[in-house]
Amino acid sequence: MAASAGGLNALSVILGGLPGDFPAAIAVVMHLAPDHKSLLAEILECRTALAVRQAQSGDVLCHAKVFVAPPNHHLSVAEGGRLELSSSTSEKVHHARPSAEPLFASVAEVYRAKAIAVVLTGGDGDGSTGVQIIKEKGGQVIAQDRPTSQDFSMPETSIRTGDVDFILPLNEIAAKLMALVGNGR
Repeated sequence: MAASAGGLNALSVILGGLPGDFPAAIAVVMHLAPDHKSLLAEILECRTALAVRQAQSGDVLCHAKVFVAPPNHHLSVAEGGRLELSSSTSEKVHHARPSAEPLFASVAEVYRAKAIAVVLTGGDGDGSTGVQIIKEKGGQVIAQDRPTSQDFSMPETSIRTGDVDFILPLNEIAAKLMALVGNGR
């Protein structure tokens, strides 16, 4: 999942709508202030039945757990679902670090047709290249719709690629994730 402006509310609604035994892992990238400690994981953990933690290099994706990228580090996934963080001096993508692009591209490589990308409210068009890679590898893409987005730039840029499978209001995304995961996606 990727978000920026309005992302705390969007992530809260989606994660709050998923059961504590959700049968998939979730990695989250949200554009954050690079020089401040983030409380995003702690806030989200209070709003969902899922376990939520700030990602660290070496963590392994597992069902019913949410890993949130820390400020100023790109998050990516390696073989076996092992998480990797970039250095705090790595190149910004779409003016952001963390960015959706490294996460989506790595998830596509590791999980191929089982990958699901979710592009939520936010600016700068982040995620559009990554969703194309997700689709090339056979995965699915969900984008938040305009009426429920605080800033429609990220979802809109992804939609314009032609690689988004579902354009949904915020309150329907959790149910779609359950349906896709329940169908073996």
